[in-house]
Amino acid sequence: MTALLSVEDVRVTFPVGGLFARLAGGPGEIEAVAGVSFEIGRGECFALVGESGSGKTTLARAIIGLQEVASGTLHFEGAEITGLGPAALKPVRRRMAMMFQDPVGSLSPRLSVRALLAEPFRIHGLTDRDLEAEVRRLLALVGLPPEFAGRYPHQLSGGQARRIGVARAIALDPVLIVADEPTAGLDVSVQGDVLNLLNDLRERLGLSLLIITHNLHVVRQVADRMAVMYLGRFVETGETEAIFAAPRHPYSAALISANPEPDPDAARNRIALPAEVPSLLARPSGCEFHTRCPWVRERCASEAPPLGDGARRVLCHYPLEPGDFAAPGMSSGIVEAGGPGGARSSPSEGAG
Repeated sequence: MTALLSVEDVRVTFPVGGLFARLAGGPGEIEAVAGVSFEIGRGECFALVGESGSGKTTLARAIIGLQEVASGTLHFEGAEITGLGPAALKPVRRRMAMMFQDPVGSLSPRLSVRALLAEPFRIHGLTDRDLEAEVRRLLALVGLPPEFAGRYPHQLSGGQARRIGVARAIALDPVLIVADEPTAGLDVSVQGDVLNLLNDLRERLGLSLLIITHNLHVVRQVADRMAVMYLGRFVETGETEAIFAAPRHPYSAALISANPEPDPDAARNRIALPAEVPSLLARPSGCEFHTRCPWVRERCASEAPPLGDGARRVLCHYPLEPGDFAAPGMSSGIVEAGGPGGARSSPSEGAG
């Protein structure tokens, strides 16, 4: 696989000061992204998943140049883009585009669809283009008729607004689209239409996609590979179908088990975690997931696990084996954190 985007040991920090920091007894800064590495190949779809606050959007903003990187490197199309200033980053942004969460709110209410779709060309000084022709081309690519050019955002449905957002993202023929919650706020049927559109454009235009979402149905439908984030770290990475078929990190298993399924029996294997996510100001010692893990062991509280190498990486001392989260002793099928720690089948000690 030829890497289009390469992210190596990237950290993103935010300063914390004043009374709040002193009362919390925490550090002077927090790590929102705590040293993550991955690659996206040409034509590939990679997904970042995790609960709100896990660092997904912060990482995406760092990649697109909207958030400063504290350390680590970013390479795009073979060139390092870490820390580029606005002028140097401008041509890079013609090659990558970001779709923001709110379909309607991300569009200026004062601009017509025509003006919204022409705006990227004006920002990048491409005024020699036939903008009317470009607007018609973009509307056709996202499945909207040309008369939509005269509408305003408040006259669009959520699905139509999302299609305009897609059209803006592909206006300058990028090779990478970063899509933050591309189906947020949309009805289920409309979500499917948007995902089909993204898949179609990916194939027709040769796009690569970075999807940021907590909606696992989205991930399974569009992503080739995925990374599961927790407190700013990757806890599991690998091929999407392999992780869905047999999640190896307890957090991945919990997310997947909570994903609604048409099979009524699937609900009986749900892993319920405590709602309280640790504060970034006071990260747990050892494995940072141990305070919520149903299979926590003594070693987990004191020793941080390595992520490991290879196509499938798991940040866990004791990666799950198939059937672990339906282990003997879990008669209800609902796993409460800290409960059946000794019930799981024992993997080999020290597995990475």
